[in-house]
Amino acid sequence: MLDTNCPNCGAALSFRSANLAVKVCDSCRSVVVRDGATLALAGKVAEVPEDVSPLQLGVRGRDGEQGFEIVGRVRWRWADGAWNEWCVMFGDGSYGWLSEASGRFMLLREVEASVFDGQAVARLAGGMLVEPGMTATIAGLDYVVNDVQPVDCVGSEGEIPFPTPIGTVAISIDLMRPDGRAASLQNDGGVVSAYAGRYVTLAEIAATGLRDFDGWPKPKFAA
Repeated sequence: MLDTNCPNCGAALSFRSANLAVKVCDSCRSVVVRDGATLALAGKVAEVPEDVSPLQLGVRGRDGEQGFEIVGRVRWRWADGAWNEWCVMFGDGSYGWLSEASGRFMLLREVEASVFDGQAVARLAGGMLVEPGMTATIAGLDYVVNDVQPVDCVGSEGEIPFPTPIGTVAISIDLMRPDGRAASLQNDGGVVSAYAGRYVTLAEIAATGLRDFDGWPKPKFAA
């Protein structure tokens, strides 16, 4: 935990995990990057547009025996729509993502670089085009690329692992398995990272603290 102040406007900021080195200031929308106790500014972000998601910062849930809390969000846009990537912090200080698109939720956690390889990974690392149908092996399981899209950041909030200032663009690469497991690949400056997990329901993760909005009856498990 690091309690400090925004270097741009002076508002109070808290960093709860060393694994989440970026905080979006609620007051001025500055992207503040932490390196130990040293803070730096990395541009500004737009406020996340209002949507009808039941999720929000502060929602708590469980992945098996381990609890987590939603502490940040990045909203990405592609040619035909947009979706939320909610950053979740687990009880041990590690983080993952709860992806939300078209009413479906996918819980992903980062896997070590030593346990993923394959055609899609090699092409992504080499800056070459990755296409649907290409394969990757992640933690001993074979996945197939099912979607590749150029995306840009619409806005972000809270605590996240990397800066997403205005103008941030990326390539979204999604992979699937016949058993329903899912994964994604990212390339950050030539370094490939992989996230793997599965589709979940809000009931399955025992989500609490869900948002209230008209036209959506809050489920009994979230009361």
